[in-house]
Amino acid sequence: MKSSAFVYPWDVNGDPEAAGRIAGLGVQQVTLASAYHSTRALTPRHPRHRIVTASHAAVLYPVDERWEGRRLWPYTAGDWAPGDAYGAAADALAGAGLDVHTWVVLAHNSRMGEEFPETSVVNAYGDRYPWAPCIAQPETRAYLVTLAAEAAVRPGAGGTELESLGWYGLAHLHAHDKTAGVALGDAGQYLMSLCFCPSCRDGYAQQGLDPQELAVSVRRALEPVWRGEAPAGGWEAVEKLLGSELATATRAWRDSVARSLQTEAVTAVRAAAPEGFRILLHADPVSYHCGANAGVDPGHILSVADGVVVPCAGGPGLLTHFADRGVEGSVLAANFTVVSGMGGRPAELGADVARAIELGATEVRLYHAGLASDEDLSLVTQALTRLG
Repeated sequence: MKSSAFVYPWDVNGDPEAAGRIAGLGVQQVTLASAYHSTRALTPRHPRHRIVTASHAAVLYPVDERWEGRRLWPYTAGDWAPGDAYGAAADALAGAGLDVHTWVVLAHNSRMGEEFPETSVVNAYGDRYPWAPCIAQPETRAYLVTLAAEAAVRPGAGGTELESLGWYGLAHLHAHDKTAGVALGDAGQYLMSLCFCPSCRDGYAQQGLDPQELAVSVRRALEPVWRGEAPAGGWEAVEKLLGSELATATRAWRDSVARSLQTEAVTAVRAAAPEGFRILLHADPVSYHCGANAGVDPGHILSVADGVVVPCAGGPGLLTHFADRGVEGSVLAANFTVVSGMGGRPAELGADVARAIELGATEVRLYHAGLASDEDLSLVTQALTRLG
């Protein structure tokens, strides 16, 4: 079974042994970041550093002339990934015999939200989420589609994996995060992720809703959540709090926005890419979910893209939603965390992959070759050797 490990350019550049070490894991492919959000990352084997601080979302290569005249355009990286960091790492990895695909983070950009606050999701209370660009806004959508095409189709890349191609909401790994004091559940997360920027207000109006009255209803629906009484369950819990009619109308708007953006971005990448270039989305099969694994309609996304990367850290059960709606030849990549310190289970990788195959997985993704300890990587190598 084909396997790929996620890698950052700073894991490779400046470490002459990195590419060979990654190839020695037994993977055939690397998914190399070309556009990434802010992060603080460990580099446990690098000869020059142990911590890399990427202070803002950035592209990890020089941008081209397509951005001239635009107000929104990608930020370049600082000293954590200077110049064409992606290209240098890609060359080294390809030289070690690995197939290189791009890893592109899209609707997740705190710096853009800080410099252009009007681009951000704004909740029913008027609070802005600077990390979450509102994907309903025309200018933001144009930025995301252009970025997808440029960052995905880098020289020599055989494909891409698009992350955060959908709604981002309240949930966010933020510095010194203090938002876990109240258990929101699925329903609270959804209600706190509804956007009330001008574009979304217009969208709700198109669904026959009064945006101001809807915001009042959302705030009222959240009152039991703040008291610690969030109902259990998924979409039925949203309907219980907000009411079926309002819940359905908000979801119709958001689903249509995400679906059209996903189609537009994949189409743009396809138009820019050479023949045979594979386009996958990091995806959650529940369309109202927000985050890095964008909520999608499984049947739709598999009719547009070449496949999906499915989060399996909590078990491979989500694969079945895609396997049941799959198009022949679609890639269903099971994504496993193999970093013990981040909750991964590298010692159980073999069994986890076997179960994922039973549920329809055709490939495996390993998060993350640069972050894992030597012991974690040794366990990964043993598992991949046994799997053949």
